[in-house]
Amino acid sequence: MTGIKDRYNEIKKTIPDNVTIVAVTKQRIIKEIEDAVDAGITIVGENYVQEAMSKYKHIEELQWHIIGHLQRNKVKDVLKIFNCIQSVDSTRLAVEIDTQCAKLARIMPILIEVNSGGEESKYGVKPDEVLETVRQIAKLPNLHIEGLMTMEPYFDDPENARPYFKLMKQIFDGVKSQNIPNVEMKTLSMGISNSYEIAIEEGSNMVRIGTKLFGPR
Repeated sequence: MTGIKDRYNEIKKTIPDNVTIVAVTKQRIIKEIEDAVDAGITIVGENYVQEAMSKYKHIEELQWHIIGHLQRNKVKDVLKIFNCIQSVDSTRLAVEIDTQCAKLARIMPILIEVNSGGEESKYGVKPDEVLETVRQIAKLPNLHIEGLMTMEPYFDDPENARPYFKLMKQIFDGVKSQNIPNVEMKTLSMGISNSYEIAIEEGSNMVRIGTKLFGPR
C-alpha cells in the first residue's frame, strides 16, 4: 500500500527544485500531517482557522499558510499561528490584517487571491482589478505582498485550466514590472492535485497538494 512518503517522492520527481509544495491538510489528522513532515513537507495550508488552531498545538515546527477564505473577525486568531496569508481577497480585509499586525509589531507576508475564472462561488480580486488592489494594499506598512494566488476553475481534464494559469502569469508579470514599493513578486501559488503539472508549465512556483499527497479521505 502506497504511503504518504512514497506519494511525496513521486510528486517530487515531477516538479522542478524551485517549486514549493504546500500540503493541504484540511480534514487530515495529526498522524497524516506528521507523516508528511517526515517525508519532507515544511509548509501546510489550512482552509479553516479553528481547525488549524486545534492542530497547531500538536505540530508547531511547520510553516502554516491560510489558503481558505478569511473573515475579518478571524484575523486575530490567524495572527497567532499563521506565517503567511495566501487568501487576501480585498483591501478591506488587508486593512484589518494591517491593523491587527500593528498591535503586535508584526509584518505579515501575504498573497493576493485572484478569482481567475470570474466564478461567483469563489472569492478573490477580479483579474482586471489586481494591479490597483496591489497598489492600495502595498501602502499598508504591516503587510508585505509576496505574490499572487488563485484557485482556478476545476476541470476533470486539467488541460482546460491552462488558460487561467496563463492569465495569472500575465497578471503576475505585469504587477512585477511596476516595481511597486513594499511589493516583492516572488510567489505565484496555483495548481492543485490534478492540475499542478500544467500550472508549473505556465509559471507556478508554489503548488497546493492534498489528495495526491495524502490519498482520498
